Amino acid sequence: MIEVRNVNKNFDDINVLSDVSFTVNKGSIYGLLGSNGAGKTTLLKNVTGIYREGKGSVTIDQQPVFENISIKSRMIFLPDTLYFFSQYTVKQMASYYKSIYSNWNEDRFQKLHEVFEIDLNKKIQKFSKGMQRQVAFWLTLSVMPEILVLDEPFDGLDPVIRKKVKNLILQDVAEREMTVLISSHNLREIEDICDHIGILHKGKLLLEKDLDDLKSDIHKVQVAFKEGIPAKLFEDVRVLYKEERGSVLLCIVRGQSSEITSQFEKYHPVIFDMLPLTLEEIFIYEMGDVGYAIKNILV
Repeated sequence: MIEVRNVNKNFDDINVLSDVSFTVNKGSIYGLLGSNGAGKTTLLKNVTGIYREGKGSVTIDQQPVFENISIKSRMIFLPDTLYFFSQYTVKQMASYYKSIYSNWNEDRFQKLHEVFEIDLNKKIQKFSKGMQRQVAFWLTLSVMPEILVLDEPFDGLDPVIRKKVKNLILQDVAEREMTVLISSHNLREIEDICDHIGILHKGKLLLEKDLDDLKSDIHKVQVAFKEGIPAKLFEDVRVLYKEERGSVLLCIVRGQSSEITSQFEKYHPVIFDMLPLTLEEIFIYEMGDVGYAIKNILV
């Protein structure tokens, strides 16, 4: 379990993180969202022990991470900007990983060769950005980490490889209870694999929720009435947004679906549809509800 408690981080006089707290449970996938400059990379570097937190604490299984070799040996951080030794081939880089990670799995490395289909004897620096990221995932997943921390992990991957990598991550979470923390500014990129979401903005965690709870608590409703909109329709329903489109009223409503349905059907609508929202739409209205314009937070 990763526990971040009241973490602050400054660089000179610049405050980058302010009182950030969250928990990532074992075997879960936590999506950390935010625009460029929100503090996501700094937070990940605190979680992985690259930076020491200014205030607060970062622990894994109740042990501090910073300068803790036993904890760091169980995790891998795959950064946004990749680094490989300049003259190393894939095979040489694999040997290096094998020398520093005791849980390196050679069988898996060979099996993943069939997935990535990359020349073992070619220098990594000769590859494109997307190919280098494939190599990074190949090496990372061969280590069989207990904790995987990813910063903008899917940039540069084509849709086929992206899907393969996501499936491999999900497989490790299901079979080995690997814990994953993913940072991204692209909500659509990670919504299909995360079970918990947090939004970081200007160094502060604005919102975090379990994904199932998030999706069950907010709904899009299309409704129309024969005699116009009843005056008391919204007395017992919390409406985050509404607009009239001709005779049809579109509403974004918070609450349980059964309660919302019951409230609307009291007024005998001629049209009543409850429609699914994308995760992006949910956050647009969630963040608007707490006073933030989503366009300034996510892209």
